[in-house]
Amino acid sequence: MTEPASRWPLAALRLHLVTDAALCGPRGVEAVVAAAVRGGATCVQLREKQLETRLFVERARALKALLAPLGVPLIINDRLDIALAVNADGVHVGQSDMPPDEVRRILPHALIGLSVESAAQVRAAALSPVDYLGVSPVFSTPSKTDAAPALGLDGLRALRALTRLPLIAIGGIDLDNAAQVMAAGADGLAVVRALCAAPDPAAAAQALRRHTDPQPTP
Repeated sequence: MTEPASRWPLAALRLHLVTDAALCGPRGVEAVVAAAVRGGATCVQLREKQLETRLFVERARALKALLAPLGVPLIINDRLDIALAVNADGVHVGQSDMPPDEVRRILPHALIGLSVESAAQVRAAALSPVDYLGVSPVFSTPSKTDAAPALGLDGLRALRALTRLPLIAIGGIDLDNAAQVMAAGADGLAVVRALCAAPDPAAAAQALRRHTDPQPTP
């Protein structure tokens, strides 16, 4: 697959932890992120739909301080202003957010991801300066109630055939189906519940990495 345009290699996209403060519970987002990265999460996307801006910045700064020494990129979901404020490594945008070409103009070296849910959106993304496409939802998920109908593995395969951009699959992915998702053409996985709600996020990340990394040829 095509390497990302940013300085981050494809290996940095293998396992995204997408945060959910409610699922992290009393442990807190920072503790769950630290454990998941210790277990092998290669990228962290901070997603905060309800948090007020000041607290969002504080949480993002804390995660940046945690992740930078480890060489793990921090991506901010939707909020370009937060990414700028904390010098985040990237931004992930949806179809109704700021267009990727504007994000690239403001953050020329950022890791930019774009959510796609259909063949038409994948084709349109060929003209966008993005590093990867977040394909969703592969399976139905309670983590995003406004998501499109599930693509399923066949839908993922169909989208894989339309682009050379790295595809990061998200939506209902866990240890039971991770291998199938990768076999269907994903270059990496993005998970919410499988890590944020895991009793042991480090062990869960380690187990998922066994499916995301290319296996050596016998």
